[in-house]
Amino acid sequence: TGKKEAALSDGTALSYDKLLIATGSHTFLPPVKGLREAKGVYGFRDMEETEAIMEAAKDAKHIVIMGGGLTGLDAATGFLHMGRSVELVELADRLLVKQLDERAASVYQKALEAKGVKLHLGCALEEVRCGDDGRVVSLALSDGGQIPCDLLVVTAGVRSNVEFLEGSGLELDSYGLVIDPQGRTNVADVYGAGDVTGRSPIWPAAVKQGMVAADNMAGIETGMEDFFASKSTMNFLDIPTMSLGLPEKPDDTYEEIVEDTGDQYRKVIHKGGTIYGAILQGDLAYGGVLTQLIARKIDVSRVKKPLFSIDYSDFFHTGDNFEFYYEVT
Repeated sequence: TGKKEAALSDGTALSYDKLLIATGSHTFLPPVKGLREAKGVYGFRDMEETEAIMEAAKDAKHIVIMGGGLTGLDAATGFLHMGRSVELVELADRLLVKQLDERAASVYQKALEAKGVKLHLGCALEEVRCGDDGRVVSLALSDGGQIPCDLLVVTAGVRSNVEFLEGSGLELDSYGLVIDPQGRTNVADVYGAGDVTGRSPIWPAAVKQGMVAADNMAGIETGMEDFFASKSTMNFLDIPTMSLGLPEKPDDTYEEIVEDTGDQYRKVIHKGGTIYGAILQGDLAYGGVLTQLIARKIDVSRVKKPLFSIDYSDFFHTGDNFEFYYEVT
């Protein structure tokens, strides 16, 4: 950084005026006995791994997924599309613990089980056992169970690609490269975006980080404050669901507004007029209104009608000069 040069693996160096670091992340295999040595174990982070998994799945008889987050369910539904049976092991007591509450997660759990997916929730993978050829043959679980396995997909661990930055003077933490809301690092003219920061939980957030960094590198001051980063939209097994921010209230100082008709489930978590989280399942039409409430930092405590009754007409007004403006009345 002192010379403002980027050294490449072939020995050459590129000088820069401004530098964006967007080196992504890699699969991290947890320190489970036998996991890193076994053949037939795959990560699920890039196209090369995905193609290898699809090829191995053609002959696999016992497919197991480690991890019940978004990536784990992506893998599970992918195997179902291939006509393969699968088992899934998740340490938490439910699926999608970072995105959903127990009510919303249970819908996916029941739907997956109805499709033949066997779920092992609330238990960890303790050991990967191999045959004489070094290939995985079974897994030992923390609940004392053992399940056969000849193809294991690990979706439970991700690490930012920051090893090459050691000693560069750039600030790193347990997540990855540290950036501010403008994408700037602690070193002048060096920016970061995407998985290398460990602060982009989904692809749209990584894209937004890149756009913000590009603006600021070009001298246009923008930031990430207006973007609700913890947003996940999913449609596993044709069950549309959206998660915004906190899936559950941290304590009793937060309030929940819930509407549950069975086929449709909606919940908003708020405190002091500010929305901190929301879940929509079944019908996502209200997601646009929620996004407006969050992005525009509208105090929902002053909304005069029931929160789930707000629609776009409540934002749409005409001023005295016939200009349109948006505000909740």
